[in-house]
Amino acid sequence: MADGLTIGQAAAFVGVTIKTVRHYHRLGLVAEPNRDGSGYRRYRSGELFRLVQVRTLAAAGVPLAEIGHLLDADPKTFADTLDNVHHQLTERIEDLIARRDRLHRLDHGDRALLPDRACAVLDRLAEVGFSSDYVAGQREALVLARALVPEIFDSFLTRLEHSLDDPESVELTKRGWDARDWDPDDPRIDELASALADKLLTNRALLAMPTGFRNQSDAASRYAMVNHHREDQSPSLARLNALVEANLRAAGIAVPSQ
Repeated sequence: MADGLTIGQAAAFVGVTIKTVRHYHRLGLVAEPNRDGSGYRRYRSGELFRLVQVRTLAAAGVPLAEIGHLLDADPKTFADTLDNVHHQLTERIEDLIARRDRLHRLDHGDRALLPDRACAVLDRLAEVGFSSDYVAGQREALVLARALVPEIFDSFLTRLEHSLDDPESVELTKRGWDARDWDPDDPRIDELASALADKLLTNRALLAMPTGFRNQSDAASRYAMVNHHREDQSPSLARLNALVEANLRAAGIAVPSQ
């Protein structure tokens, strides 16, 4: 012991691997000790103390690139740097907790991608008699809305919640879904579009778009990706939506247009 420890002994005492000790040497975090008469490097208390310092800071989350500067800093800089590391670690912990919660939500279907409020809307759609295909389409639309038009996501949910409280609105929406199988030139589509637009206009406040969103150059394309979702699967639905939007614009509603 008087001659010091080998690198293997020093690593074991400190609780790291030999590879880690050598890595610390390469980074200049711990000076390599002198060799003895036999050509072996011997670690004494000074090197061990420095190894413990580096290992402790690294285990606490301090980046290796900052440890050397930190150990050589004055007490105030040392304290300030540790405060900053503490803040960074807190953010990482919060991010990991959020990721864990998202993984947990994967066991609950929609809750992996949507907030509870949106999931409640989807549950209500099923409860009032909408088909599973319709609910699936609305689920996709809500996921797209949350990702592409977050500025109006909450108002979109509010509009859906209000419509589900109105039996007439529910029946009109069901007729709209039934229209997917109609001929695109069916005159009933014009009548249904007018009825749907009139129903929406009974609460104009819910149709308002935030000024900041309307003024964005890509607002119309983002809005269209959501509002015209799945239209490629039904020409009649595409025509119905186009007519509803035209009626709303004619009534003074600023519906984003490409």
